This record gives sequence, structure tokens and C-alpha cells, in this order.
Amino acid sequence: MTISLNNQTIEVEAQTKLSNLVFQQIGENSKGIAVAINGQVIPKDSWMETPVNENDELLIIKATQGG
Repeated sequence: MTISLNNQTIEVEAQTKLSNLVFQQIGENSKGIAVAINGQVIPKDSWMETPVNENDELLIIKATQGG
């Protein structure tokens, strides 16, 4: 199925869970990561049960240090 991830169109398997998609994109270290689906922030403790659906618009943001 097709989704938008950080303004890029990608293909993912049907019935993909948000946690799996984040792991594929970020890796194991998900500290400092925020995810929104269709403009709604998804709490980290909900990632495992949150499905990714056809045409969803996802935004993954990683906090960084700097100054």
C-alpha cells in the first residue's frame, strides 16, 4: 500500500503497525522520536497497536541537540 512518509511517497506492506515502520526507518533507538499520522501525534505507548493505512500521511521527527 502507498503512504506518505515525511513528504515522500513510499510502499509498505498491508497491515503494517506503526512500531514496525518506525523501527524500519529509525532503528532500535527510538528515543527522542515523535510520530504523527494525518496531523495527529501518536503517543509512543500506542505505536505497537496503531495500524498504518493506505494514503496515511506520516511525519517522523527526531529531536537533536545543538546550540
